[in-house]
Amino acid sequence: MSPEALAEAPLERWREETRSAWMYDRLAQSERNPRLAGLFRELAVAAREQAGILARDLELQGAKIPAFTPGARARLVSALAARLGTRRTRGMLSALKVRGLSALDARSDGHVLPTRTEEIGERHKRGGGSLRASVFGVNDGLVSNTSLVLGMAGATGDASLLVATGVAGMLAGAFSMAAGEYISVRSQRELFEYQIGEEREELERYPEAEAEELALIYAARGVDIEQARAMTRTLVKDKQRALDTLAREELGLNPDDLGSPWGAAGSSFLSFVIGAIVPLVPFMLGIEQHSLVWTCALAGLSLFAVGAALSLFSGRNAWLGGLRMLIIGALAGAATFGIGKLLGVSVAG
Repeated sequence: MSPEALAEAPLERWREETRSAWMYDRLAQSERNPRLAGLFRELAVAAREQAGILARDLELQGAKIPAFTPGARARLVSALAARLGTRRTRGMLSALKVRGLSALDARSDGHVLPTRTEEIGERHKRGGGSLRASVFGVNDGLVSNTSLVLGMAGATGDASLLVATGVAGMLAGAFSMAAGEYISVRSQRELFEYQIGEEREELERYPEAEAEELALIYAARGVDIEQARAMTRTLVKDKQRALDTLAREELGLNPDDLGSPWGAAGSSFLSFVIGAIVPLVPFMLGIEQHSLVWTCALAGLSLFAVGAALSLFSGRNAWLGGLRMLIIGALAGAATFGIGKLLGVSVAG
């Protein structure tokens, strides 16, 4: 076996460690939390040391160490992390095998061990999966409305009817998603408002008992009981902060994660519309010849782009992710077109 073949696996590991060091350096530069920034700097040093060991092993095998250039995915995720923060891009960082992300929760079991009053409740201040949800919303609109348009195209050649059907499908799907998201978030918020109301009354009536309950929670996680009591007694003097922390720690409720019902509904509506409008673009631009071909081509490119975007969260190869999404969308479109064909006449040329 050639030295190149023997060095292939260590070379890939060297690339991963070198990329990790590059990523940690950039995360340390953009991270506002000093504790996390320090952790990323230490991880960068460790990754460089491991890459150095692998490089020496490769040199002993006679392999040539290539110059490192960060890939497009690493650059994109690094830029998004700098822009949106490590918490909001946690899924993408995890897909790149970035270690130490459990520190975003301060401990691997997800519980904070505060050492002063200001740190209480910090573990809940992180973003949700809004980016991922938006991409999935676009994908839902794209696949469902493309399939609907192709199904109608199999039944009729009336372009105006195809457009009307596509617009109706787009609006129906978007309003359905928006309504569902509004009801879901509104219900969560109503539950929160009810439970927080009870917690507010308890805090007003017996703050010492509430402080003791919270201290016992932190003591169970490893904080010295007297230190925990000192922190929580100070905390309950600030009623609003105490109420927020009690909701998080005792009730397991995080209002920051709930968001606005109207905001969630609007985001769902918009992401679905963005995807659903794609198969209608050729018709809206007045392309009369081969409009259905243009629709299929545009939808195919969009499906591939969505699949590639989802690979940021899954860690899959972007090309394979895009191809998989394209195949799934093509099968769905072909099935509905075939059903439409059985129900009517196909579109002429």
